[in-house]
Amino acid sequence: MPSIAFRRNYRKTANTPRRPFEKERLDQELKLCGEYGLRCKAEIWRVQFALAKVRKAARELLTLDDKDPRRVFEAPALLRRCVRAGLLEQDKAELDYVLQLTTQKLLERRLQTKVYKQSLAKSIHHARVLIRQRHIRVGKQLVNIPSFLVRVDSEKHIDFSTTSPYGQGRKGRVARRREAQRAAAAGGGGGDDAGEESE
Repeated sequence: MPSIAFRRNYRKTANTPRRPFEKERLDQELKLCGEYGLRCKAEIWRVQFALAKVRKAARELLTLDDKDPRRVFEAPALLRRCVRAGLLEQDKAELDYVLQLTTQKLLERRLQTKVYKQSLAKSIHHARVLIRQRHIRVGKQLVNIPSFLVRVDSEKHIDFSTTSPYGQGRKGRVARRREAQRAAAAGGGGGDDAGEESE
């Protein structure tokens, strides 16, 4: 029987704005794109969609009674996820604080932002290039997704990958070529000087 692995249940990852030409929102989105080095506004909408789902879950749980079995089971799990992702502080692990989360809070947790804040890159845009060109690892795992959400315990393990020229890897193609040219020039230059002296 033929394989049907290509059939996937694709879900929406972002919601487009209801009012596409609202000036205040357009200005705010443009500012966020520049501040966090985003490729397009769909990246902002994707974060807002994820945030909306988390806040919706928190709102639903808040409507339930404190001793409701669903709230007792799901609320700690939601809060634990938010704390582990770095969206909430340990002392603010309550459902009320989940409703106060902002888009900026999620954008701060992106790998691209973390690489720039840890001074591994010269700018937020340079950080994106480094990640896409496979220079960055988180722990032992090489990550080439700029929107990768960094957990609190993984934050201190962001570094250059072992195969990267910025890390312990061998030099890049251009650096190796320049080194070879310098070596050839130094070798050739020495021979010419010796020839002139003998004359």
